[in-house]
Amino acid sequence: MVSLSAPEQAATHAVTNQPPPLAPYDASDDPVLLEGLRREGAGWAEEGIRRLGLRAGSAEAQEWADQANRHEPVLRTHDRYGNRVDEVDFHPSWHHLMRTAVAEGLAGTPWSEDRPGAHVARTAGGLVWGHTDAGHGCPTSMTYAAIPALRKEPELAKVYEPLLTGRAYEPELRVPAEKRGLLAGMGMTEKQGGSDVRTNTTAATPTAESGVYTLRGHKWFTSAPMCDVFLVLAQAPGGLSCFLVPRVLPDGSRNAFRIQRLKDKLGNRSNASSEPEFDGTVAWLVGPEGQGVKTIIEMVNCTRLDCVMMSATLMRRTLVEAGHHARHRSAFGARLVDQPLMRNVLADLALESEAATALTLRLAGAADRAVRGDAGEQAFRRIATAVGKYWVTKRGPAFTAEALECLGGNGYVEDSGMPRHYREAPLLSIWEGSGNVNALDVLRALHRAPDTAQALFGELALAQGADARLDAAVARLKDLLATTSEAGARRLVEHMALTLQASLLVRHAPSAVSDAFCATRLGGDWGHAFGTLPDAADMEAILDRALPGRD
Repeated sequence: MVSLSAPEQAATHAVTNQPPPLAPYDASDDPVLLEGLRREGAGWAEEGIRRLGLRAGSAEAQEWADQANRHEPVLRTHDRYGNRVDEVDFHPSWHHLMRTAVAEGLAGTPWSEDRPGAHVARTAGGLVWGHTDAGHGCPTSMTYAAIPALRKEPELAKVYEPLLTGRAYEPELRVPAEKRGLLAGMGMTEKQGGSDVRTNTTAATPTAESGVYTLRGHKWFTSAPMCDVFLVLAQAPGGLSCFLVPRVLPDGSRNAFRIQRLKDKLGNRSNASSEPEFDGTVAWLVGPEGQGVKTIIEMVNCTRLDCVMMSATLMRRTLVEAGHHARHRSAFGARLVDQPLMRNVLADLALESEAATALTLRLAGAADRAVRGDAGEQAFRRIATAVGKYWVTKRGPAFTAEALECLGGNGYVEDSGMPRHYREAPLLSIWEGSGNVNALDVLRALHRAPDTAQALFGELALAQGADARLDAAVARLKDLLATTSEAGARRLVEHMALTLQASLLVRHAPSAVSDAFCATRLGGDWGHAFGTLPDAADMEAILDRALPGRD
């Protein structure tokens, strides 16, 4: 019988050729992000963004994200005595994430700040803090988006806006006016209609008190049900209207907000999404009766921007993870990052990530200037946000799948975190209007508001003459506008998105980036999967920009 020494017995358990943990890292270490922040008028926020980036990449914050998704929200319909409470319990890590996000101004805060760039700074904050968990971005996004809709009813805004724009996170359900900070949700979709909200059947009945109604109906997909107030669509006598529904009434009693169940979702599992039932639920009218969609549409524009932002964040987060793995993993005698085909894949992903981030910050800049009354930026925002929402969120799933594949089998196990990002990616194309809804919205904007097309082509003209492939793409876009039918809406919007991204890169990115993007996305020198850049692409320059510190 052979006797093995302790070192010999442990030899098979020695760990080699595995990357160290990514955390701690700096989620703001991205020149595309920082350049865009300055370019769009929020350079004053750079120090705070860098600080938040370090916190997002810390081992502690990454652990919060992991725990919030492993320990999912739990619905409690009744307390121990049988009283109906309709509360959702979250893991403490969720509250740590939320508390940080709200304190950093990632909810409604920009609406209370007068300085230019406030909305850009918030978006940049989301691009770095989103490296933790996407789920808690839902209530912060809805809170941000609720403010412009609520302003359609000044008396209500006077009461709630100071609390919705605050930086205090108080998750307990209490009388809203007694809290230091509030969160807002929305309840629009119903099972018979989804995006077709005009078919909603929830009924709103006026009471004897002016502006006060009671609601009866069932919403199909209402996320973050522990928010303090909700903007809800319901059928009033004058047609589909918008209402404010608080969870707790001014007298301290619970409003009728019966949570039937929580959705068992593909991803976004840290966030609770529910089906609430209204039966005698007290609500306050926001805006005129019959103008619910018009009242709430600004809320949709804001949340669509956040969908673009979160897709860009997932791209950057998974690219960083893939690059980190490739730096530290070797195969066939060389590090993965030094192997030509892996460099091609990473560089191709880097191009996509840069284009998504640049467009996100340009949209945030348009939103910031539109709020301040810039008519040209309002028109650009109207069409470009829908274009960005369609395209960037569509690219997310394919991108995260490719980044996951860079890790091989290591990326397929839950401990890597990559499966969570992969499950998250499709959500952003679905929420706030699926691909078809956004593509058709672009067509409607073109037909109903001709100034949107003028604004888009005005933006593209800023890069005119800088790249022949971009000039040719703009010419093709003009031809498509004249001939596209409803069935061709996706093709049109895809071309809009690529020309817009190319325009931004030609104007603002290094030539290695813009040249490779135009050659592949516009010039056709590309395959059907990531990692098919032409040999002429300067992959070293692209990777040096995308993955700082690569040796």
